[in-house]
Amino acid sequence: LRLRNWRANAGAGGVRTLAGVGTVKRLEVAAMALALGEGGGSRLRRQLESGGFAAGEYVKQLSQQSDGDRDLQEHRQRIQALSEETAQSLKRNVYQNYRQFIETAREISYLESEMYQLSHILTEQKGIMEAVTQALLLQADRDDPTLGARRAAAAAADPFLPLSAKESAASEEGRQRTLTTLLEKVEGCRDLLPESPGKYLVYNGDLVEYDADHMAQIQRVHAFLMNDCLLVATALPNRRGAYRYDALYPLDGLAVVNVKDNPPMKDMFKLLMFPESRIFQAENAKIKKEWLEVLEETKRNRALSEKRRLEQEALPRPAPTPPESTNPFEEDEDEEEEEPSAEEEVVDLSLEWIQELPEDLDVCIAQRDFEGAVDLLDKLNEYLGDKPVSQPVKELRAKVDERVRQLTDVLVFELSPDRSLRGGPRATRRAVSQLIRLGQSTKACELFLKNRAAAVQTAIRQLRIEGATLLYIHKLCHVFFTSLLETAREFETDFAGNNGCYSAFVVWARSSMRMFVDAFSKQVFDSKESLSTAAECVKVAKEHCKQLSEIGLDLTFIIHALLVKDIKGALQSYKDIIIEATKHRNSEEMWRKMNLMTPEALGKLREEMRSCGVGNFDQYTGDDCWVNLSYTVVAFTKQTMAFLEEALKLYFPELHMVLLESLVEIILVAVQHVDYSLRCEQDPEKKAFIRQNASFLYETVLPVVEKRFEEGVGKPAKQLQDLRNASRLMRVNPESTTSVV
Repeated sequence: LRLRNWRANAGAGGVRTLAGVGTVKRLEVAAMALALGEGGGSRLRRQLESGGFAAGEYVKQLSQQSDGDRDLQEHRQRIQALSEETAQSLKRNVYQNYRQFIETAREISYLESEMYQLSHILTEQKGIMEAVTQALLLQADRDDPTLGARRAAAAAADPFLPLSAKESAASEEGRQRTLTTLLEKVEGCRDLLPESPGKYLVYNGDLVEYDADHMAQIQRVHAFLMNDCLLVATALPNRRGAYRYDALYPLDGLAVVNVKDNPPMKDMFKLLMFPESRIFQAENAKIKKEWLEVLEETKRNRALSEKRRLEQEALPRPAPTPPESTNPFEEDEDEEEEEPSAEEEVVDLSLEWIQELPEDLDVCIAQRDFEGAVDLLDKLNEYLGDKPVSQPVKELRAKVDERVRQLTDVLVFELSPDRSLRGGPRATRRAVSQLIRLGQSTKACELFLKNRAAAVQTAIRQLRIEGATLLYIHKLCHVFFTSLLETAREFETDFAGNNGCYSAFVVWARSSMRMFVDAFSKQVFDSKESLSTAAECVKVAKEHCKQLSEIGLDLTFIIHALLVKDIKGALQSYKDIIIEATKHRNSEEMWRKMNLMTPEALGKLREEMRSCGVGNFDQYTGDDCWVNLSYTVVAFTKQTMAFLEEALKLYFPELHMVLLESLVEIILVAVQHVDYSLRCEQDPEKKAFIRQNASFLYETVLPVVEKRFEEGVGKPAKQLQDLRNASRLMRVNPESTTSVV
C-alpha cells in the first residue's frame, strides 16, 4: 500500500521526491557540463546531451517508472558519475590549452628579443655606413680640392646653412638617433629621459653589480652614460637584449672611485651617490679603465659646459631701448631710474670654490664631515648675503638646497632612536649643534628629546628586577634621575641661545616622569608591598627628585600628582587591615592584665612605647612583669603609631584629609569598643580595669597621636582634638547597657 501511494503521487510530487536525493538544478548542471564535454556512447549521456532536454519532465518521467527509492539512488549515482567525468575532461582541456598559451607567449618573447637585436644591428650598420661615407668624402676632398667646391655649389640650394653646419647637424642627429634606439630597449625610462637637443649617448656596456657590504653578486646590469647623467638598467629574463629601468644618476652628484683588485674580486669600481653607493665589476681590466676614463672625462666636460653657461648668463645684457616719449615730465624720472641700473652689481659665480661647492658638499656628507659642510654653507651665505638675486644665483641656490636637505636627513638619522643610544647625551651634541647652525632648532630639540626618551626607557627596561623591592627602587631612581640630570645639563649647553625650546624640555620631563612613575608603581604598589616598604620607596624617590633643584628644575609636585592615587589606595588598604585586626582582637577581649613573664620582655615593651611617644608608660606597669593594661589596647597603640609614622613619610598636602580620616576611623574602633565594654560590664574589678584602659586611650594615646600628627604635618588637626575632648568617661551611665556611639 505504501508503494502504491508513492507511485500515485509520483506524477505531481516526483520532482520533490527526487529533490530529497538530487535536485533538478543538479541535473541541469550535469546536462550543461556534458554538453561542454567530449560526449559518450551511453544512452543516458545522449539523452542528457540532447538539445530539447527538460530537467523537470525528465524527473517526472523517472519518478513514475521507478520501483522505489533504490532505483532513484542508483540513477542519481550514474548522473553524478557522468558529471565528475565531464569535469575531469574540462580540466584536461583547460590545462592543455594553458600549456599551449604559455608556449606561444614564450615564442612571442623570443621573437620580440630577436627583433630588438635585429633593430640594433641595423642601426649599427647604418652608423658604420654613414661613418664610412663621411670618411670617403673627406678623403676625396683632400685628393681633389675642386670636388669640395662643386659639393659646396650643389649645396647652395640652402644658402643659410654652410657645409660644416650641415655635417655637424648630421652628426648630432646621428648621435640622438643612436640614443633613442638604445633607450627603446629599456622599459620605463621614456618618461624619465625627455628628449632634449643637447642629450646624447657617450658610452654603454654590461656590468655586474656586487653588494657593498658582503661583496656578493646581486645582478647583471647595463649602464648607459649620457653627457649629463648615468642610466642603470637590469637585464630582463627570457628577453635577450631587453632591459628594465633601475636608476638614473645626474653627473653633478656622482663620484667615481677605483676599487683595488683583491682576487677573486677584481676589475671593480664604486659609484658614490649620496646617500648610497654601488659597486660594479667590468668584464676585464681594459673595459674597467675605459669606464673610469670616460666617466671622469664626461664629468669634466659637463662641469666646463656648466661653467661657460653660467659665465654667459652672468654677462651684462644691454637694456632694451625704451620708446620715445613726448612727455617732458618723464625725463627726470628716467634719469633717476637709470642711476641704480648703472650701479647694479654683477654676481661673480665663476670662482673655483663656488663651482666646486656642490661636489664638495657631497664629499663632506659622504665622509660625515658635517662641520665642514655647514662651514661651506655659511661661507656661501656670507658671500651671497648682499648680492642681487639673479637667475644663476637661483640655480645655484637650488643645487645647494638639495644638498642641505640631504645633510639634514643625515643629521636627523644620527639623532633617531634607531641609532645606538650609548655614549649618553653628549653623543648627540655634534648632530644637534649642526642642525641648530642650519636653522633647524625646533627639529633639533624634538629629535634630541626623543633620543633621550628612548635612552631612558631602554635603561629602565634593562634594569634587573631584584628580590628586594627597596634595592630595585634605589637602582631605578639612580638610573632615571641621573639620566634626567645629564639630559638637562646637555640641553642647557646645546640650546643656550634658544629660550623657546625650554618649554619643550619641561613637557618632555613631565612625560619622562610619568614613565618613571609607571615603573615605580608597578613594582611598589601593584605588588602589594607593606606600607613601611612603600613609604621608604617614596622617600627615596623624593630625595632623588630634589637633586634636580641643582639646575633649577623642581618636579616634586609632578611626582606627587602622579603618585597620589596609588598612595591613597595604599593608606586605605592598610587602614582596613588595622581595623579588621582591631575588631578581631576586640572580639576575643577578656579584659585581663598583661603578664610578660620576663623582665627582658617588659623592658622591650617599654622601649617600644617610648619609640611610639608614650613617655609615662611606667605608671601603667605593676609588680614583677605585670602591665596594668589590656593586651588589646597595647597592641592597638603600637599598630596605630606605626601607621601614623609610615603615613607621615608618604605625606604631602593632597593626602591631608585621607590620612586624617583614616586615623579617626581607626581610633573610633578602639574607643567604641571601650565604651561598649564599660557599659556592659557588671563586675566592679573589671569595670575599674576598663576605666584604666580608657583613661590610657584618652589621656595618653590620643594626645600623642595629635602631637605627632601636628609635628609631621605642620598644623593641628581639629578632628583629633574634637575626638579627644568629647571624652565618654564623663558621660558614662552605669545603669545603661547600651552604647551611645
